[in-house]
Amino acid sequence: MTAILARMPLRARGYASIVAAITFIALLVSAGLRSAPGVMMLPLELHFGWDRATISAAAAIGILLYGLVGPFAAALMLTIGIKRTMIAGLVLMSVSTFASLWMSHPWQYVLSWGVFSGVGSGAVASVLGAAVVNRWFATRQGLVMGMLTASTATGALVFLPLLAWLAEGGAWRPVALAVAIASACVIPLVLFFVPERPQDLGVRRFGETEAAAPPPPLKQAATPALAFTALFRASRSPMFWLLFGTFFVCGLTTNGLVGTHLIAFCGDHGIAPVQAAGLLSLMGLFDLIGTTASGWLTDRYDPRKLLFVYYGLRGLSLLTLPFLDFSASSLLLFAIFYGLDWIATVPPTVKLANVSFGERDAPIVFGWIMVGHQLGAATAAFGAGAIRTFAGTYTPAFLIAGAFGLAAAVAILGARIRTPQAAPASRRRNRAGRSANCISASGNLLFPAL
Repeated sequence: MTAILARMPLRARGYASIVAAITFIALLVSAGLRSAPGVMMLPLELHFGWDRATISAAAAIGILLYGLVGPFAAALMLTIGIKRTMIAGLVLMSVSTFASLWMSHPWQYVLSWGVFSGVGSGAVASVLGAAVVNRWFATRQGLVMGMLTASTATGALVFLPLLAWLAEGGAWRPVALAVAIASACVIPLVLFFVPERPQDLGVRRFGETEAAAPPPPLKQAATPALAFTALFRASRSPMFWLLFGTFFVCGLTTNGLVGTHLIAFCGDHGIAPVQAAGLLSLMGLFDLIGTTASGWLTDRYDPRKLLFVYYGLRGLSLLTLPFLDFSASSLLLFAIFYGLDWIATVPPTVKLANVSFGERDAPIVFGWIMVGHQLGAATAAFGAGAIRTFAGTYTPAFLIAGAFGLAAAVAILGARIRTPQAAPASRRRNRAGRSANCISASGNLLFPAL
């Protein structure tokens, strides 16, 4: 399959751009899958009579597994490769959502859209973006990582209006079918146009000026021990728990609350699902701008100060939302303001993880930090649904999330960055060449080698 791409008359920049573009599409589809339960919530409630707490539980499980799979997917990429991991995740996403067309009981919804799609989409998540950026780009990594991270919100931009249109009149099966087809369509792109590494094509990474030695063969198989060993080392650092906790808040305040419940929240105020989905799409458009800019800023400024601004503004916006008049102008301003900040936290968080834990552990450690993100998202997805069921309003959920955002802003500002302890002299000599690649001449972040 690699021979097809090898025959194309491209330089390293061209090959890297193709791989990054296909990765962007795969991440976009994965994000679209994770946003679909928000569109399906009201149709499933009408069609099956399930209460909102039950439907939210399936979404929460899917969000949780989306993050929990991350560190194990990173370990899998170290052994069987990025390409095979991507294909396996896409196949599971397509099969599980297609199988849901025949569901009739809540446990079947939990199994298809919660368990299996959560595992599949977790293999096509932020850790994939970090792996691809490191393997194919020697410079401009912060910028490219910001663009790939923005694909999460771009998934909402592309999919939500279409999915909301398909769900008009209470239909949910067209939504499931659309997600299954989109996931399946990405598989041949990965199969034919994503080589495992630049060396397979006889080129170097984008921006690389000297030939790099091929990575040594792995001595450790892709077992859970590889992920848990990195977690054990990282858990002794206060920085890990700070990043884990702030990313918990990130998930709590974004796809867990707003991504899952905004359409239903707007419905409580008489706004049609298609219009509410348009708000999420607008957020996705501005997040594409905001997160890409965040990657650029992360290459140049203290990531702690950036995170303080991001979490503080997000908390204030969520505290304000329940008290808006829900007019078109007020919701438009909220969508623009909140969209710019949607997941701008990812590039600076990745940089802090890389600086704090070093090239050996950082990719898997970031996977565990993503678990915190999805734990927060799962908490909000279920908790907001439960609050709405028992209190009859979403207002307490948004106020609680806003308070958490302000707390995260204060916590991250006082963080102290400590680099990993120096390795023994013999190991330093063996790793000197690789360590030199951690930071480029221009100061760009380079993600740990995968």
